[in-house]
Amino acid sequence: MADDAKPDLAAAHRHFSANCFNEVWGLLDKGDRTRREDQRMIELAHASIWHWTQRDDCTDINLSIGYWQASRVYAVLGMTDEARRYGELCLAFSEKAPPFYLGYAHEALARAASVAGDRETAADHLAAARAAAESVTDEESRKMLLDDLETIG
Repeated sequence: MADDAKPDLAAAHRHFSANCFNEVWGLLDKGDRTRREDQRMIELAHASIWHWTQRDDCTDINLSIGYWQASRVYAVLGMTDEARRYGELCLAFSEKAPPFYLGYAHEALARAASVAGDRETAADHLAAARAAAESVTDEESRKMLLDDLETIG
């Protein structure tokens, strides 16, 4: 095989990190997922994160977003231990990030706790998320975060 036929791995990682992430959204928004689609959603979330870790331009914010999405997937599927685990990873990568990302890390942990029936922990993380939202200067981003917080039971 000629050298010019080698795959461009950097381009592949750029493609799959974003494409897998976006495919998860399509499945999350689908109301009548099958068990196979639920499994595919998990696989895609993890694939997106992995492809991000292979990119030279990967930042803590990229990982925060990926771990947040994995936590959301697991929460939607009622897999509370995994939802909490990925929420904690999201928080670890969000601690030095702008308030929007910190707010979403707490949103993930609040959602995981709520799904688990842990109202006290959910309330603590909801309060932390709302506090972070107060520092989000972009109105649209703040509204998106606050609207998501309202969906937590």
